[in-house]
Amino acid sequence: MRAHEIPAGILPEHRALFYGGAWHEPRSGRYADTLNPAYNEAITQAPVAGADDVDAAVRAADAAFPAWARVLPVERGHLLRQAAAVLREQAWPLAQLDALNNGNPVSILAHDAAFAAQGIEYFAGLATEVKGETLPMGEGHLNYTVREPLGVVARIVAYNHPLMFAALRIAAPLAAGNTVVVKSPDQAPLSIIRLAELIGGIFPPGVVNFLCGGRDCGEALASHPLVRKITLIGGVPTGKAVMKSAADGLKPVLLELGGKNALVAYPDADQDKLVQGIVAGMNFSWSGQSCGSTSRVFLHASLHDQVLARVAELLPRKHRPGIPTDPATTMGALVSAAQREKVEGFVRSALEEGARLVVGGRRPDDPALQQGFFFEPTVFADMQPHMRLAREEVFGPIVSVFRWDDEDRLWQDVNAVDFGLTGSIWTQSLDTAHRAARRIHTGYVWINNTSQHFIGAPFGGVKHSGIGREECFEELLEFTYTKNVNLKLG
Repeated sequence: MRAHEIPAGILPEHRALFYGGAWHEPRSGRYADTLNPAYNEAITQAPVAGADDVDAAVRAADAAFPAWARVLPVERGHLLRQAAAVLREQAWPLAQLDALNNGNPVSILAHDAAFAAQGIEYFAGLATEVKGETLPMGEGHLNYTVREPLGVVARIVAYNHPLMFAALRIAAPLAAGNTVVVKSPDQAPLSIIRLAELIGGIFPPGVVNFLCGGRDCGEALASHPLVRKITLIGGVPTGKAVMKSAADGLKPVLLELGGKNALVAYPDADQDKLVQGIVAGMNFSWSGQSCGSTSRVFLHASLHDQVLARVAELLPRKHRPGIPTDPATTMGALVSAAQREKVEGFVRSALEEGARLVVGGRRPDDPALQQGFFFEPTVFADMQPHMRLAREEVFGPIVSVFRWDDEDRLWQDVNAVDFGLTGSIWTQSLDTAHRAARRIHTGYVWINNTSQHFIGAPFGGVKHSGIGREECFEELLEFTYTKNVNLKLG
């Protein structure tokens, strides 16, 4: 879909920042083109928030916080459910908008609004569960704790699922009584503006606020003295920058960062399901741009050759790059020229270091895709742990395949990377499955499955993959602090 072909009602009506319950032009007057990755052409312009805009938005959120914290939890849950209902009603046009702006297939993005709505409803139901405890102190004292909201929470979201992340990640802090400022990804800001149009008026002015901007906007949020917690979905370098900016204010962070995730197949794995799982686990639909993708595949020597051959045969049939707004497309574009250049750099380094290219490894030949940032689904074999492709996150459509036959050495190699977000274990033995789940150093493990998230199950990583857990009750508590009250009885 070209810019002149966009149906009415897809693009947001506003080209402004939303805070304090109203729309505001950026104080600097700055706007920037936002692109359609399928054609490398501008869709429209988006506002660029600077430090002054951040200050105004945070102050609006801070002013709204005392009243919002006093709103009954049941009423907070009621407003969240209203927001979830709007998302369900607008799921398809929201998916079209994200497909235009970030290059993922509209057929896949169609599920994002529903998943976000499910998560919002989950936290709406937990609004009354932010509870404390009574602690026995003996005669003459009543001691109890309460959970209090923090204040203004800043949430910086990623470009691979901007609508879903922005909508879902406001739920827990709002349910707990905080106010929120959301920063859109600079590559794909349009669905966040549209989200503000759809749900901004549901909440009292200043409770939810939405900014568009780049690095300067994020740094200003992380360092603002009135922001009580900063969260990020993004890459490791950005996570480190956020932590540094937050450090001077001694403010806590919640970080969901990168992954170099392993899929481990034992000799008894169901090969039919394994082949499907390897392809599904890489999230080729969104060109591998997912922190949870199982991009390292460790196949036992007894099944390595046949499984690799079947993956190489299945992959080009199942995922072929196409125009993201076409409902028939199963694999979209990378988000930018810079991201595609990064992917191509990993291909070159893998070949130079002796890896074997099995399939893909180049831009598609289709004339209809030549202007966009497309790249074929790619598989490398004969991988060794020291290779750059084996150690660094690509955030692109490349699977690395390793052969193993010694289990102790396997787990040394699997756990040798700096990341620890997800892992996938394939075996038909319960004993093997539980043993492997204990040995892998990650925050989230699938057994005979990949990629799925389940609302209520804690998602997050260890090592450089992040700090904290989301999509669960623990996320709700992330946005509270414990206050102890001791009453001496007369």
